[in-house]
Amino acid sequence: MDGEPRTDANDVGTEPAPMPLQGKPNPRHAAIRSALEQRRGHDAGTSAIAEAAMALSREVTDRLTPMIGSRGVDAIISRSLQLTTPAFPWLGLAGEHLDGVGSLASFKARLEARDPMAATEASVALLVAFTDMLVTMIGASLTDRLLDPIWAPPAPASAKENAS
Repeated sequence: MDGEPRTDANDVGTEPAPMPLQGKPNPRHAAIRSALEQRRGHDAGTSAIAEAAMALSREVTDRLTPMIGSRGVDAIISRSLQLTTPAFPWLGLAGEHLDGVGSLASFKARLEARDPMAATEASVALLVAFTDMLVTMIGASLTDRLLDPIWAPPAPASAKENAS
């Protein structure tokens, strides 16, 4: 029994807390951070960070909706926001009863009101929580096949021209 996680009867139905962003590097988490920074570009302002986070969220939604439906995506977004809020209490989304898209709009407004570092960390945490939850539901391999193209850096212009 030593070394095994202890479970309590009261733990039934509870979800583990999301993994902290520190510790052993996770390539998916690093790719998410990199994608956010690339989408943000050279503008380090909170508006650019919020726009980059929303652009990534829209791409994720677009890729997953045909597979799990808009309600499925909304449910994962809502739960991801709930999991992110304890680390970023200023999000204050716990009392809101919005669908996933409405919650993201509220999330964007709150990001824009924070400093760039906090906005970046909250954005990364939300996207990490979302993908980690998706991994739990459909597995790492399928999650990677669906979402890796979103996190991948854009091809250089010369490579795009050669492909044409």
